[in-house]
Amino acid sequence: MDLTLLIFFLVYLAMGLGSLPGFRVGRTGAAVIGGMAMLAVGSITPQQAWNAIDYSTMGMLFGLMVVSAAFVVSGFYGWLAQKAASSNISERALLAVLIIVGGVMSAFLTNDVVAVSMCPLLLSITMARGLNPVPFLLGFCFAANAGASGTIIGSPQNIIAAQKLNLSFAGVSEITVVPALLSLGVIWVVITLLYRNRWKLAKPQDTPNPQAAAPPPPPFSLGETLKAAVTAIVVVGAFVFSDWPRETVALTAAGFLLLSRRVSSKSLLQEVDGDLILLIMGLFVVNAGLAATGLPQKLVTGLAAEGIDLNSPAMLFLISSVVSDLVGNNPAVMMLVPYLHAHGDANYLGAALSLGTHFSSNLVVFGSLAGIIMVEQAKDRGVIISGAEFSKAGALVTVATMLIAGLWLLI
Repeated sequence: MDLTLLIFFLVYLAMGLGSLPGFRVGRTGAAVIGGMAMLAVGSITPQQAWNAIDYSTMGMLFGLMVVSAAFVVSGFYGWLAQKAASSNISERALLAVLIIVGGVMSAFLTNDVVAVSMCPLLLSITMARGLNPVPFLLGFCFAANAGASGTIIGSPQNIIAAQKLNLSFAGVSEITVVPALLSLGVIWVVITLLYRNRWKLAKPQDTPNPQAAAPPPPPFSLGETLKAAVTAIVVVGAFVFSDWPRETVALTAAGFLLLSRRVSSKSLLQEVDGDLILLIMGLFVVNAGLAATGLPQKLVTGLAAEGIDLNSPAMLFLISSVVSDLVGNNPAVMMLVPYLHAHGDANYLGAALSLGTHFSSNLVVFGSLAGIIMVEQAKDRGVIISGAEFSKAGALVTVATMLIAGLWLLI
C-alpha cells in the first residue's frame, strides 16, 4: 500500500505543479508512468488496468475531438477569428465578441480544442492591430472555461462525469446555462476594468518576435464547415432526444467526418489532442490502483461521518472547486467521480460538479488545460503572461462567478 500511495501522490503532485520535481516529466508523462508503475508494483493487474479505462468515456471524447477538429481543418476557426478581430470596432467591443465566441464555441466543441485552435490566431490578429494581446487572451480563456460548464460536452471532465453518472444533456444544461451565460458578462467587466488603460502595446520593443508568428490558418471552406456544423447539430440532437449510447453517436460522427474525398483523415487526426487522451487513460489506471487499496472508500465514509458528504451538491461544488485549483479540473473530476452516487437528482449533482470545477479553474494557470494552453502558446510567441497576472484577473472572475453559481444552485 505504501508504494501505491507514493505513486498516487507523485502523479497528482505533477498534475498540480505541471511537472515532476527534478525530472523533465510533464502531466501526461506522469500519468502514463504512474499507470505503468501501478502495474509494476502489483497495485493492479493488467486486466484490472484495462478494465479501469472507461472505453465509453474515451470513445465519446475522441469522437467529439474529431468533430471539433473538422471545424479547424475547414478553416472555420481561422475565418471566425479574422472576422471577430479584424473588424473596425473598439477594444471593449472586440473583447465582448471574443468572450461570446469563446464561451459559445466551448460549450459545444470542448474548451481545450477551442483554446488550442484559437490562441495562435488571436495572438497574430491582436498584435497586427497593435493591441496588447494579454486581456484578449485572458478573456477568451476565462470564457472558454466558463462557457464549457453549460453542457456535458463542453470539456473532457464534463464528458467523464456525464458517462459515469449517466447525466442528461438537457437536464444538466437546464441548471448550468444561466450561470454560464452570466459569467461571460462578469468576465467582460473584470477584464475591461483591469485593462482599461492598457489596450495598446506600450512600446515597439514590446512587440513579440515576428519570427514567432503563428502559421496561417487553413483556407476557409464553406462546404466543409457546413458538413461539420450539420454533424455537430445531429450529435447534439442525438444526445438530447435519443437513448443511443453517447460514445456510439460520437464515434459514428467521427467516422463520417474522417471518410471524406476532400479532407484527409490525417489532417483531422492531427488536431486530436493525443496527450490529453493518454493523460486521462493513465489517470484511470492510477485511480484504480489507489481504489484497490480500499483507502478512498474509507476516507469518503469518514468524511460522511463528519458531515462532509460528497454526494451533496453544495458540498461537491465547494470541494471540487478546491481540488481543481490543486491538481487541475480534469484530474479533480477523475479523482472525485468514482465516489459519487446520486441518490436523488443526478443532473443536479453533475451541474454542481461542472460549475465548481470550471468556474474555480480560472483562479490559477494550472487550474485548467485551457489556461495552460493559452499561457504556453503565448510564451512561445514572445507574450509573457505571469502566474500573478493571470490570477489577478482570475481571482476576481472566480470569486464573482462562484458566488453566482452558488446562489443559483441554492435557488
